[in-house]
Amino acid sequence: MAVKQAQAPMNLSQIQDLIKFVAKSGVSEVEIEQKDFKITIKTPAGKKEVQVITAPAPVAAPAPAAQVPAPLPPAAPAAAPPPATDSKYITIKAPMIGTFYRASGPGKPIFVNVGDEVKPGKTICIIEAMKLFNEIESEVSGKIVKVLVDDAKPVEYDQPLFLVDPS
Repeated sequence: MAVKQAQAPMNLSQIQDLIKFVAKSGVSEVEIEQKDFKITIKTPAGKKEVQVITAPAPVAAPAPAAQVPAPLPPAAPAAAPPPATDSKYITIKAPMIGTFYRASGPGKPIFVNVGDEVKPGKTICIIEAMKLFNEIESEVSGKIVKVLVDDAKPVEYDQPLFLVDPS
């Protein structure tokens, strides 16, 4: 689908919102073209849906799968106490799918380390998506308590990246 408008190029926030919308909507491709700006977002969502739809016969399989999570909830409460200690922390999550980088390049200084203070607008990492390097800025103030992703590893949308102590 192509949409043509006579507006200023999209800002990073608008692009991130568009990526979120595409991810949630199940659309496989969106293309926006403006005077000096063009963006195409492609997802394999359509293929995944087809695979799920082509397997309607094992409808009985989800019932056993529902029984498998039943034993897992006892394990989940066992894992729940550590998050209770983390409940005072704010989680900074990935605003998009891509590759997580702690520095702007090899040999360059890391944006934030454990113990560093962050404020809204401070760059905390980079996420590379479709060969574009997107600087991710903190939206909260506080102290970095934990980095939850290793450098140069893929991240999913809404995946926790950092824990921040707001106090």
